[in-house]
Amino acid sequence: MFRYMPHVLLAVRIIQSLLINGRGQFGCSLAAHYSNDNSSLSECDVKGHEQWAPSILRVDPNKTYRIRVSSTTALASLNVGIGNHKMVVVEADGNYLQPFETDDLDIYSGESYSVLTNSASKFPLSPPPVTPRWDDYAHSKAFTNKVKALDHKTIPKPPSTYHRRIILLNTQNKMDGYTRWSINNVSLSLPATPYLGSIRFGLKNGFDQTMPPENFTVQMLINVLAENVSETHPWHLHGHDFWVLGYGEGRFTEAEEKKFNMKNPPYRNTAVIFPYGWTALRFVADNPGVWAFHCHIEPHLHMGMGVVLAEGVQRVPKIPNEALSCGLTGKKFMTGNNF
Repeated sequence: MFRYMPHVLLAVRIIQSLLINGRGQFGCSLAAHYSNDNSSLSECDVKGHEQWAPSILRVDPNKTYRIRVSSTTALASLNVGIGNHKMVVVEADGNYLQPFETDDLDIYSGESYSVLTNSASKFPLSPPPVTPRWDDYAHSKAFTNKVKALDHKTIPKPPSTYHRRIILLNTQNKMDGYTRWSINNVSLSLPATPYLGSIRFGLKNGFDQTMPPENFTVQMLINVLAENVSETHPWHLHGHDFWVLGYGEGRFTEAEEKKFNMKNPPYRNTAVIFPYGWTALRFVADNPGVWAFHCHIEPHLHMGMGVVLAEGVQRVPKIPNEALSCGLTGKKFMTGNNF
């Protein structure tokens, strides 16, 4: 596995160990001890005095196993491989894919994959596999372009047309001396009043008062053009799956739309945008509510890399009071004006 540390985030500490099923790569011989009035115990002793060592997956020989890999990292992107074994990728983000064979797979924060592998290797012990460089974008793009939807009735096809196109230009800026990410020159900063309450109850000073539509098809284009510091960003949409229609380099042009994959685009909820490039998505806005669409790298979200999409809010059932306890809606509760 490799880890990817965005160099622009100088204040973020470098991680010491990645955890797989809650266990790291290293033993506990150097771990600190803590003490109380009665004893001195090692912090990393667990039941049976077993130390926190890497998790071991025991398999029987000559069998095919399905391994589900999910990345819950906040910063790192990973490359996963099994020494002396091939993997067949069959699923991404809960939707089946056209199976394809690979030696390793790239997985970004918020993504998940299923792979099949056969335990037929004759070599019980082997050195760790050699992974590609963290900045080997050609390798990463080659893997990403192999991800296609399975041709099956359970996998929906993308609508051939759309009602609205949204272009999101992702840039990095200095604001008040701090580095911030911006979408169309706006850096996301969540307000005190919940968006759902602001829209549902038409509160003044909440934000845009226009009632959002529903049941329409949206095409989104995300273009990353951050000068000198462009990075790979995994964008995740809440409340929906979407079709990933295509990727490209540089600034998106109208001619690129003719190259979109409308036959078997992957249907998933997280898509990667490569440095100085663009990614095209399409989804149907048929789930009433307010949904975040954001970079899944945690510091990037806090630095403003995200937008909020609202659809059919008037169809949302009664909103729990607990979800409205902040901002302007919270003040109404304080004065006894319940909704």
